[in-house]
Amino acid sequence: MLKKLLTVALLILVAQVVVAKEFSFSEATIKDIQLAVNAGDISCQGIVAGYIARIETYDQSRNINAITEINPNALQLAAEIDRALAQEEVMPELFCTPLLIKDNFDTADMVTTGGSMALAESIPPDDAFMIRKLKEAGAIVLAKTNMAEWAFSPRQTVSSSYGRTANAYNTNYVPAGSSGGTASGIAASFGVAGMGSDTGNSIRGPSSHLALFGIRSTIGLTSRDGVIPLAFDRDIAGPMTRTVEDGVRLFNVIAGHDPADSLSVPEQREDNYLEFLNINGIAGKRLGVFRSLIDHADADEEIKSIFFQAVADLEAAGATIIDPFVITDFETISDSIGGCPRFRYDMWNYLNSLDDPPFVDVNEVLQAGNYAVQSEPSFNYFSQGLLDVPPDDWEEPCPTWPNHPERNQLLNNTVAAMDAAAVDAILFPTWSNPPAQIDRGREDYRGDNNQLLVPDAGLPAVTVPMGFLEIGLPAGLQIVGRPFTEGLLIEIAFAYEQRTQHRRPPSGFD
Repeated sequence: MLKKLLTVALLILVAQVVVAKEFSFSEATIKDIQLAVNAGDISCQGIVAGYIARIETYDQSRNINAITEINPNALQLAAEIDRALAQEEVMPELFCTPLLIKDNFDTADMVTTGGSMALAESIPPDDAFMIRKLKEAGAIVLAKTNMAEWAFSPRQTVSSSYGRTANAYNTNYVPAGSSGGTASGIAASFGVAGMGSDTGNSIRGPSSHLALFGIRSTIGLTSRDGVIPLAFDRDIAGPMTRTVEDGVRLFNVIAGHDPADSLSVPEQREDNYLEFLNINGIAGKRLGVFRSLIDHADADEEIKSIFFQAVADLEAAGATIIDPFVITDFETISDSIGGCPRFRYDMWNYLNSLDDPPFVDVNEVLQAGNYAVQSEPSFNYFSQGLLDVPPDDWEEPCPTWPNHPERNQLLNNTVAAMDAAAVDAILFPTWSNPPAQIDRGREDYRGDNNQLLVPDAGLPAVTVPMGFLEIGLPAGLQIVGRPFTEGLLIEIAFAYEQRTQHRRPPSGFD
């Protein structure tokens, strides 16, 4: 296992940082940091050092285990920003933005394990597309975060490379998976913002469990190049943040066409997603209440109550509510879509992109037993695919999106239903049940609303905090739109956030 603690040299550097005035790191935004640095209240080195100190103070002592590796170059990068500021250079939009990055994003200066001990020493040859764009915009990769091994689990965050991550609001509960490290780390203000990935749940679920804003974009709008895959035609990567504005600041940098991603679609991004931060963005919207993902037999009544209060708040803000909103044959089509164990093939492509991969067939890892016990059922399923044959060419083909008939039918039926009801967006709870207890992550897994409509149809979705349960754990509101309507979803989420102000930090991290 790779070391997490700072080296002696790095600790000395931290100790040498002098800050002019006290800065409050808890719940700080990108704008807060940049205003303070520009005003001379604190240096960028002081910002980075402060977040490192928070990680060292809280992450292990509180049994959260969100952070896997601190970037040994982070303070040096901050010093370069301070020098540029001193020379009055024009700064890029994300200057001095310390980020927590899920451990499946390639980082050329840090290991990228995908949550697996089998990649514990793997340093990619270059940065993922999104990491490169964020760095070009002035952001600093502060640390990598723990994840469910190979992103297998939406239920919990357990890796063989770094262990188990707990929910920062209450460590007796899970943060969901697989981006639980980013979620708990950002909730506890170990960095200003974070990045996760979502194949079926893994941005939206952990964001819901940790009172964060998370965005899963339309397939094709954002690049997955350099992100360790689980299912290539379902994987999406994107921001997880404490505020909608911060999420949009990141999204505005990472969204766009990348020829290295074969599913990337050109000329679909908005010129500036920040223009959708409209405090009156709910007024005039028509919103559909999707009861197929609300009225489960085992849905938690308290979460349903919180959700319908959110619906009432949206209506009070000027939305027209369509209840119920119905998608023709939703359950039948969803049941027919099923899954595709293409992980082995997608990983073969990824591993061959490394300069000196330790293996090229993940089934070697399975056969050697180099995995967390919690991963075994998923690993056994995902190992069934062929190694170097595209899923479209298997004897029983797995058609790759967008050439998947059932997924296309679901997309067509969804858009047709939205058009018929003149609905702008669809609403449901991100999870319809509370987080599971941490020692029962698999047994108590229920209420995950993320696996069906959105990834199946390739639709964009955001989750935003909609309140807290009596036990003190958060719940999230999911808002789903037509393809490439991220701006509209941002508009609704921002206006709802500003109107309700549900976000509050976990206790004990001041």
